Amino acid sequence: MDSNTLIEIDAAVPRFDAYKFRHPITWNIGKGENWTLIGPNGAGKTQLVSIMLEQQALLSGKVRNSMGERTSTIAKYVAFTDIYTIFDAGNSYYQQRWNTGDIQTAPFVDELFEGITDQTTERFMEIFHIGSLMGKRVNMLSSGELRKTLIVLALRSEPRLLILDNPYIGLDAGSREVLEDVFRLITEQCGIQLMTLVADPRDIPQVTSHVLPIKDKTLLPAMSRKDFLADREMFTKLFGYNEKPTIPHHASNQRAEFETILDFKNIKIQYGEKVILNGIDWKIKRGEKWLLSGKNGSGKSTLLSLVFCDNPQGYANDISLFDRKHGPGQSIWDVKRRIGYISPEITNYYRKHVSCLDVVASGFSDTIGIPYDYSDEKKKTALQWMSAFGIEHLAEKSSVTVSAGEHQMVMLARAFVKDPDLLILDEPMHGLDIHNKARVRQIIKEWATEEKSLIYVTHYEEEAPEIITDKLDLNSVNKK
Repeated sequence: MDSNTLIEIDAAVPRFDAYKFRHPITWNIGKGENWTLIGPNGAGKTQLVSIMLEQQALLSGKVRNSMGERTSTIAKYVAFTDIYTIFDAGNSYYQQRWNTGDIQTAPFVDELFEGITDQTTERFMEIFHIGSLMGKRVNMLSSGELRKTLIVLALRSEPRLLILDNPYIGLDAGSREVLEDVFRLITEQCGIQLMTLVADPRDIPQVTSHVLPIKDKTLLPAMSRKDFLADREMFTKLFGYNEKPTIPHHASNQRAEFETILDFKNIKIQYGEKVILNGIDWKIKRGEKWLLSGKNGSGKSTLLSLVFCDNPQGYANDISLFDRKHGPGQSIWDVKRRIGYISPEITNYYRKHVSCLDVVASGFSDTIGIPYDYSDEKKKTALQWMSAFGIEHLAEKSSVTVSAGEHQMVMLARAFVKDPDLLILDEPMHGLDIHNKARVRQIIKEWATEEKSLIYVTHYEEEAPEIITDKLDLNSVNKK
């Protein structure tokens, strides 16, 4: 093994077919090099990392590193789904984060850092503004707050190589700039090498020295960051998109029996002494398409929990949904049946050992888990939506075996499956490649007739669909 090599994969062939590439894997990571693995959803990026970390048995070949230890001891891998390693999310439920009276299994953020006194960790905590999160339970963190916390926890062990899966998604513009600064700090001053897994060329960090394109479980020639960003032919090879998706016909395009989707007046949500929302007025009429924006922790998820009737504090506020006052006598299931919803939190809680088809079909009943029963007609509709999103080939696969980007597409199909009156898309492009982002934008455009309403949440406003008619910025209106 060359003295300048940190990690070497030599003609590796995994034992299990699900992790095999088209050719034996040969790849070296030199000392001081910072790599980005890029490719479409399902290309094999995560599988390659699991092989490198010696988490997969090999039929032939070797994985070695300069330390002479298991690679997993010198490299730290961080993904958004690592929330499961922090607390027993499998025995929790999504709505529990809003029900403070229920038994809470999630720890507080300060418990995760208990006993940590080293200056490096404290410095990163200060850079990421983690101090303001210490009194929160982990399951109450926004997706951006959770991502920052996971990164600081990973840096605590001072790995030789830090591997981050889609590090920028869920972060507002300010946090993305902070993360770039952290990348420079850890690579230039802390001696930690960086590897990122991304599906969009815009997410390649500035500190990246080498880019490894991957498609269809095939490693393409590695190149410098500068050369990759200038290679339009490679972009087309990885992310070419020509097809136009065909979505199922709306079940009914007749005029809805309500005029107003929601009417919120002077909303206030508070947990203990912590005020999350205060003085929020918001009215959405039938057919309007709204962009909801705000920094990480501004209260976007909390506001949406009121729309979807997941937050019990909704009963203490002046709320009307679909022309009916929210309170006793209004069935939350009558509200939910009109709404399709995807969010990073819902997606994170929906890693179940069920088929992707069952996940999509569960959108008819708004369950998280196996749908109790669905008719042949609903199964047909679910398959049609999977086809629209280009994931019909995943129908019988377990949702825990598909890639993060593929899982996101499955959850998007779940949100659309019942042809809702209101569609809530909270960071819907999370982890999607350029091809799939274009597909999703086209589907939204085709779906959004004048009778349909939309709430779209993103930190990348350039990704918002062109059909947006109105905007609510929580940074401006929240009086907390």
